[in-house]
Amino acid sequence: MATIILKYKLKPGVTREDFEAWVKTTDQPVMRGLKSVAAFDTYRVTGLLLGEGAPTADYVELFDIADLGAFTGTDMPGDTVQGIMGQFMGFADAPEFLLADKL
Repeated sequence: MATIILKYKLKPGVTREDFEAWVKTTDQPVMRGLKSVAAFDTYRVTGLLLGEGAPTADYVELFDIADLGAFTGTDMPGDTVQGIMGQFMGFADAPEFLLADKL
């Protein structure tokens, strides 16, 4: 099992309400419907636990990927994920996709 951690800020002019409505009605149902995705959750960053200043991200997403080969080889280049990614890129500013293994 692989994990993808996605962190990003919203683009200027994108409201939290519009983005979160899209996440709940479109992004989560579609991504959770992929056979290669075991779990997918989106988190709104509310602040820093330690230190001062602003967090480096507005949102973090965690994907548990049951089959990384299927996800990268079939799902990502497919019309479903490409459609979602096109919509997502209209909301997100410079998203960072991190591939991680649980220790």
